Amino acid sequence: MERPKPALAGRRRVVVGGAPEPYMTPDQMRDASLFELFTLEADAQTQVLSAGLLALERNPTQADQLEACMRAAHSLKGAARIVGVDFGVSVAHVMEDCLVSAQEGRLLLQAEHIDALLSGTDLLMRIATPGGNSVGQPDIDSYVERLNALLASGAGAARTVNTPLPDPASDALLASAMQQLESSAQGAEPVINPVPDPLTAEPRPPSRSAAKPAPAPEPEAPFTPLRERRVAEGGERVLRVTAERLNGLLDMSSKSLVETQRLKPLLAGMQRLKRLQSSSDRALEVLGASFGEEGPPADVQKALEDARNLLSQAQQVLVQQTAELDEFGWQSAQRAQLLYDTALACRMRPFADVLNGQARMVRDLGRELGKQVRLQIEGEKTQVDRDVLEKLDAPLTHLLRNAVDHGIESPEKRAASGKDPEGLIRLQASHQAGLLVVELSDDGGGVDLERLRQSIVERKLSPAETAAQLSEEELLSFLFLPGFSMRDKVTQISGRGVGLDAVQHMVRQMHGSVELQQWTGEGSRFRIELPLTLSVVRSLVVEVGGEAYAFPLAHIERMRDLQPDDILQLEGRQHFWDEERHVGLVSASQLLNRPPAQNAGEALKVVVIRERDAVYGVAVERFIGERTLVVMPLDARLGKVQDVSAGALLDDGSVVLIVDVEDMLRSVEKLLNTGRLERIDRRNRQVDHVSRKRVLVVDDSLTVRELERKLLVGRGYEVSVAVDGMDGWNALRAGDFDLLITDIDMPRMDGIELVTLLRRDTRLQSLPVMVVSYKDREEDRRRGLDAGADYYLAKASFHDDALLDAVVELIGDAQG
Repeated sequence: MERPKPALAGRRRVVVGGAPEPYMTPDQMRDASLFELFTLEADAQTQVLSAGLLALERNPTQADQLEACMRAAHSLKGAARIVGVDFGVSVAHVMEDCLVSAQEGRLLLQAEHIDALLSGTDLLMRIATPGGNSVGQPDIDSYVERLNALLASGAGAARTVNTPLPDPASDALLASAMQQLESSAQGAEPVINPVPDPLTAEPRPPSRSAAKPAPAPEPEAPFTPLRERRVAEGGERVLRVTAERLNGLLDMSSKSLVETQRLKPLLAGMQRLKRLQSSSDRALEVLGASFGEEGPPADVQKALEDARNLLSQAQQVLVQQTAELDEFGWQSAQRAQLLYDTALACRMRPFADVLNGQARMVRDLGRELGKQVRLQIEGEKTQVDRDVLEKLDAPLTHLLRNAVDHGIESPEKRAASGKDPEGLIRLQASHQAGLLVVELSDDGGGVDLERLRQSIVERKLSPAETAAQLSEEELLSFLFLPGFSMRDKVTQISGRGVGLDAVQHMVRQMHGSVELQQWTGEGSRFRIELPLTLSVVRSLVVEVGGEAYAFPLAHIERMRDLQPDDILQLEGRQHFWDEERHVGLVSASQLLNRPPAQNAGEALKVVVIRERDAVYGVAVERFIGERTLVVMPLDARLGKVQDVSAGALLDDGSVVLIVDVEDMLRSVEKLLNTGRLERIDRRNRQVDHVSRKRVLVVDDSLTVRELERKLLVGRGYEVSVAVDGMDGWNALRAGDFDLLITDIDMPRMDGIELVTLLRRDTRLQSLPVMVVSYKDREEDRRRGLDAGADYYLAKASFHDDALLDAVVELIGDAQG
């Protein structure tokens, strides 16, 4: 009996991807879930089809690619029939007919067949995409008629041809697509493969079962769900995990690694106890000897012997417990490190994941421009962090389009130059010195430097006399300027001058660099260097104003110890001589709003930081050392915190803020332009002790507490913290404070309850209170003020001086 068509699928036949109705029956909800699975299936299978068809365009007789494409079309037909999407069944069926004919030798795939099959692949993805473009019956009828016409005209046209060599790039793309299909994980839900050695996973080749003619619509081979096919075909087990859960796993594993460090002081305490016991034993010996030659009385002698025995037993127990704790601490640290490394490895994905659709884009763009272009890919198994891969997609697309449009010449021009009419674009990925290095090169005509020089002058970017003296490197740097293009006419492909500028901007956002080299008449090469992961950063941890800050090593040129005589005054600013150049000197305490160090006469610790052409020396109090830090993003409600990019935890569990070097250099320029840059005074000076006002900060967010504390301590206030309202109430009753700063939403006791209790207490009722909350609606503000708060501030204002100005308004300066 024919399976009844669900109502939801029926609606999708009219407008595919339309949003479900607000209220659905249980059957409709089930069908919506099925359609979501169909979308995942289509996403994976169309990747197999695209990669395989590109390989077949170069070698139309490759049996493995024909088999893979036929199976993908067949699977899509079965999946579409399961969810009742008849449009998908029709398109996939006619595509399967075409591929089966090619398998059986009745059809030799030509360019027009590949074009039609790729169009069918796009059409299937449109059908399977919720909220995508509408697909109607005329679209389906037109496509089926087109492919049937090609089948009819090409029937019996198969002939013997010279079999070209397989294309490594196409094979790599097909293998990657098949691996993606096996994992069935696209978009924001990565797949955790067996770890810790993700490089060993190899995509399983498709089954090469004998091809059979396309079956009639009835009977149809049963569709096997993807999960069952993986098990049946011996594929390794995989698990789909959301990105949020994966990030949570990495966060917890890093914290567990930090917790293992807390065993070290316990072990050190037991070692001290052993030394105390040894001292006690010697003290008993001295006590016994103090009685002289006669010795102590019998009862005292017995007591001394008992004490020695008890002390000896205690020493034996302590030695045993110390050894066991030492062993436990070592094993805990090893396992926590393994857990952390494993969680980090789960974020790593092969470079091939970012290549889905790139080869197709190069092929289609080349045909549109009348060029023959081949994309060769190397290093597709190179492991890269998922976040880096996602952000690398757009720059690679820009560079590939640039290579096809600007780099590769027309076949006629290449032949006239003695080149192969088919242009080659080579994309390579590798690990070098802890970085991901991506090189994209082409064998085109390179950059016409004289024409570039002329464009610079015409656009009034440089006088003709200056442009004539520019080196090749300086000329090429103009290509990365916003709005710069060497094309006189704007087309759909190029001419607007946003390509390379966008590439440079996106690469810099990932703390990377991009470099262009060219050889006139021979080609050009782009080299991109990026961190392997954005989740972990190797940093130099320093102390500034008694607090720890981290400078990413990627932005550090070197560290210096400066003596007072090394500091020079040039044009009213402090500099020092470094690598045959003058480098400006600035104080980290001023930039980070921390109290200045009181270590006059000692060597000045300086971190030389660089971002592009901007180089400065930042004076800090001391170097703590290099650390590998797990990046912990700041709460989004805080907005952009000046000169800080993220937070992290050190081995002892203390918080460290990671410096945003690019933002810090902008702060330096701002201070220079306004004339507010302070000099670093290395002279001896006495500091009088002045009592400071005390502030209690109550907030359940570690990040917010630390940020508020750092801001207030930097202004000179003495700050205590509490983790919730109950903890804050206990602190208020136990100590004396000049100001209370509290959040509203907290466990155990919220901020409103805390302020209410405070106003009822005869000793505390006059204490100034500031409420700091992410809620900035008027009714929330009124609720806090009605409870007894003197000031209400939204957390989004932390990036400026609003918090400190409000504190000064309420209680004055720290030492006032």
